[in-house]
Amino acid sequence: MRALVVYAHPRAESFTAAVRNLVIERLEAHGAEVQLFDLYDRRFEPVLSAYELEIYEDEIQNRRHIAEAAAALEWCDTLIFVYPTWWYGLPAMLKGWLDRVMLPGVAFIMPKGAGDTIRPGLQHITRLGVFTTCGASFWLTRFIGAPGRRTLIRGVGLLCAPRCRKAFAAHYLMDSSTDETRSAHLARCRKRVDRLLRPLKNDTHSEMRTTA
Repeated sequence: MRALVVYAHPRAESFTAAVRNLVIERLEAHGAEVQLFDLYDRRFEPVLSAYELEIYEDEIQNRRHIAEAAAALEWCDTLIFVYPTWWYGLPAMLKGWLDRVMLPGVAFIMPKGAGDTIRPGLQHITRLGVFTTCGASFWLTRFIGAPGRRTLIRGVGLLCAPRCRKAFAAHYLMDSSTDETRSAHLARCRKRVDRLLRPLKNDTHSEMRTTA
């Protein structure tokens, strides 16, 4: 199992960092190789430039500025996002990662003719996890439409393997959270990660079964 954890939070002491640490701890407990892509720590540039847009469909040139991130995405079979939900969606840093790294020839295949549609390019990814925090309540987030969850679980999920296993967990009402609610959420995340990482039917790496 090769796991890429894409993490986006500007504060080192945040609760989101605790979620990230738990996710990585469980991945390692399951025997996974882990790459952490900490967007703020790496000072990732989220803005898609005019030049990058010009070469967007050039599958040789388009990855030149994000070669390391593209290689990590192609390397992994497990993709996990850990981030805070801001304005019901993804932080600009994470949305920019999608804009710049989820490229033609990396994440999807461009249409070949009139009336054709894009085809998935991440079918080597068999597990997808999303772990976030929300200031709003569950019901308000659902009323708005939960755009962050839809973008990752549905949008990115459609590019992954047809039977990609998915996990999602959010701590709602984060601004009024308590030690008890945060502890309960970490316990919930632990269960969701462990369930996500259970061996797949076609998983030939039985040594990666959890010993927890």
